[in-house]
Amino acid sequence: IMWDSETDSGNTAAAATAVGAGNGILPTSKTSLRTDGFEQKGQSWFVATDIPSDLLVQIGDVNFHLHKYPLVSRSGKMNRIVYESQSNTDLNKLILDDLPGGAESFELAARFCYGIPVDLTPTNISGLRCAAEYLEMTEDLEEGNLIFKTEAFLSYVVLSSWRDSIVVLKSCENLSPWAENLQIVRRCSESIAWKACANPKGIRWPYTGKPPRVSSPKWTDTKESSPNRAPPDWWFEDASILRIDHFVRVITAIKVKGMRHELIGAVIMHYAGKWLPFSGSAVAAAVEESDGGAWKGGLHMIVAGTREEHGQNVSAAATAANNKDQRMIVESLISIIPPQKDSVSCSFLLRLLRMASMVKVAPALVTELEKRVGMQLEQAALNDLLIPSYYSKGETTYDVDLVQRLLEHFLMQEQSEVGGSPGGGGGNSSNAKMRVARLVDSYLTEVSRDRNLSLTKFQVLAEALPESARTSDDGLYRAVDSYLKAHPGMTEHERKRLCRVMDSQKLSIDACMHAAQNERLPLRVVVQVLFAELVKVNNSLAAATLKDAAAAAAAGESQLQPMVSSRKTLLEGTPQSFQEGWATAKKDINTLKFELETVKAKYLELQNEFETFQRQVDKSAPKAKTTSSAWWTKLGKLTNKAAENDAGGRAAAAPNGEQIKKGPRRWRNSIS
Repeated sequence: IMWDSETDSGNTAAAATAVGAGNGILPTSKTSLRTDGFEQKGQSWFVATDIPSDLLVQIGDVNFHLHKYPLVSRSGKMNRIVYESQSNTDLNKLILDDLPGGAESFELAARFCYGIPVDLTPTNISGLRCAAEYLEMTEDLEEGNLIFKTEAFLSYVVLSSWRDSIVVLKSCENLSPWAENLQIVRRCSESIAWKACANPKGIRWPYTGKPPRVSSPKWTDTKESSPNRAPPDWWFEDASILRIDHFVRVITAIKVKGMRHELIGAVIMHYAGKWLPFSGSAVAAAVEESDGGAWKGGLHMIVAGTREEHGQNVSAAATAANNKDQRMIVESLISIIPPQKDSVSCSFLLRLLRMASMVKVAPALVTELEKRVGMQLEQAALNDLLIPSYYSKGETTYDVDLVQRLLEHFLMQEQSEVGGSPGGGGGNSSNAKMRVARLVDSYLTEVSRDRNLSLTKFQVLAEALPESARTSDDGLYRAVDSYLKAHPGMTEHERKRLCRVMDSQKLSIDACMHAAQNERLPLRVVVQVLFAELVKVNNSLAAATLKDAAAAAAAGESQLQPMVSSRKTLLEGTPQSFQEGWATAKKDINTLKFELETVKAKYLELQNEFETFQRQVDKSAPKAKTTSSAWWTKLGKLTNKAAENDAGGRAAAAPNGEQIKKGPRRWRNSIS
């Protein structure tokens, strides 16, 4: 749009005279300066006219050779500067380095002051609007001044277009705080939010399935001219080019207008994927360079550093700047994530948590993010959970304490959901705990290879979940075995303490067979595993017996048919690994039985020798002469006589005249 700054002759002088010099505004008259435009020579701009310039305006490295009166006629700031310096006849140079928009915006404003038509575009409108405000080009000096015309262009052209609103908001990044104070950022954010929340059914444009780089939805297209309908995420790519603070403004405005939280979460993940190094290689490279190199991935600054001191300082400064940018992005994204549980994926939250740990985000925001992860920990994957300990020296490779906190948040969330729901929510809660248990077992297996992982941390993490969360402890057994391999110097007490985290009755047959032959396990644990498996075999045998009995009764078979399968049939139906393990265990049990019988025989032999020795001692002892001793001796004889009579009676009643021989007391045949 071409704006012409020419006005009726005489109006300018009258308006300036009416304002008066007493208010600090120099009265001017309509200049008759005619020009063909501006000419640029190197870093200097000149007015194409025969009248020599009397004012040099310097903005950065650019010089403008201009005339005072065309500027003071439409710029209140220039008017005041010239008025206040009337006593200084040598004033011919002004430095305006703080002018918003820089030399480009001042050039357009100067053209407007000289009456040269100015082309307003979405690219230059924000800078020109801020420059006009800085130069105080108001309606008090002239009707239809630059502030009025830039405001009209913003309101009637820019804010009615999606693409123009994005471009203008993007151009405001270097205009703080002028763009904020003039409400340009707010108005563009509101315009973008309103258009993003519009019903996609009403937006029809030639969408090709690729990110919209050039074309955008045309709000005036009709159904006949645009047969393809825009998807709900048509605005993601355009919104993701914004700086993080402007993106937050847009998302905040969108939330107020009631957009679905799934779409808000999706655009946040899209933005993070564009600006944060979420790939594994990028994060690894960033960690390696975190002490002195440059960050990789989003907002990456390529620094041509050398090993010289100057190059190292430049690289360190660039890294610090990128650290700050990354931290600001992560903190801003955490603050605008919708509170609903499934607004973003757990994988995204864990990757964001990884970045938060890497760039040292504020502890309060990290805690909030950990709670969000705990809300949906059952959706996590092992690779996302392996978050390194970035800044801990001499500790574990992975942040085990972080996973412990995530488990605590998960259990607190599950407890609150079960207690708050009328039906209890037991089914969903149980399934979630089982998935988390499998995840924790896999995590323990992975981190157990770290020699710096203490037994206490391993045990606390393994016992964090209730016993009901695991239907099988095979995963825990793998983690325990892996820990024993990585820590061969553990004492017997420590190994027993480690094995307490698993229940031998929850091990599968394959795990039991492996444990029975595992030399790293304590002997007590091996015996418990074998006993548990023996109980399982007996239960299986009893179940098979009942099943066969029920089948026989249903078929009307004879009662003489054997109802219990032989041991050979049972063993043939078990896996080969179990048969081999059971044969080894049976051999060990038979050996123990033989050794026990040998000990029993030696004990009986010693008992017989002791009784013989006792009889000899009794015969050699002198008889007591006291009355009480005689009385007890007599009582003993009577008792012996009664016993002999009883024995004689039993001998007579015995078949074939067999005599009952009194022998040593025999022990019951038991291994208990």
